[in-house]
Amino acid sequence: MKRTLFALALTITLGLSVAAQEGKAPLVSRHRGGNPAVEVQESEDNLSPNLPALCKPCLFYGGDINLSSRNAAGLLDGNTLLASVSGSTYGAVKIPAGVTATIKGVLFNVQGLAAFDPRTASYDIRTGVSEGDGGTSIASGTAHIKVAQTGRVFLGAYEYSVVVRFPRIRLVSGEYWINVTPNCTNTLDGSCIAFGQFVSNTTSKTNNWRGSWQPAHEMFLNSPVSGISWANWCEPDQKLNNVQCAHLSFGLLGGVE
Repeated sequence: MKRTLFALALTITLGLSVAAQEGKAPLVSRHRGGNPAVEVQESEDNLSPNLPALCKPCLFYGGDINLSSRNAAGLLDGNTLLASVSGSTYGAVKIPAGVTATIKGVLFNVQGLAAFDPRTASYDIRTGVSEGDGGTSIASGTAHIKVAQTGRVFLGAYEYSVVVRFPRIRLVSGEYWINVTPNCTNTLDGSCIAFGQFVSNTTSKTNNWRGSWQPAHEMFLNSPVSGISWANWCEPDQKLNNVQCAHLSFGLLGGVE
């Protein structure tokens, strides 16, 4: 297990080094070959989902990763001592017209080592994000986290629901980009330098709650240490198909006013 994860981390690191020599700044993902012929299927909202235990009260949940799908993926999302694979993936949520939401926490389903043990995470809520433009941050900070195993294992990595809570934030109708990045920066913790962290995608919105609130193809990566500035995961050179880069497995805690 450890040898497999180390090999994966080494492969990612070498890939970044080669790309840097070629003048490119690749995004980092973990995925199978995928099926480029598959089209995004917009499923209906689930009326009785099996939600993550930590999404409570759950205002929105994009859905679980589908481990049997060839289009399942993990997208770079971690602040670790392995600097070459540190960065933050943002998912989008669109509050419908006429709705005002009160947010008091965010949940990200993050893939990591069996010894996943970050104690804090940064969070960020933004408006106006587009390719190469991070828009405006309207709320951000660092907070202690709650972590729960989901029981899912993808390509040898274990998945965890990571939740940050913060003072209530009021969001009126409109589109927002949201991130939670776990901090694994303890120099005495070998896992913080052995492997990156990745947020899961969702290909079929399994167990979604108000999943229609998440617009397709609006996921962005920002990784200053790798020279990546607000890159859309659906750009052709990122080698993901339009299903792999469509929707993120994350949720919002709160309620509707």
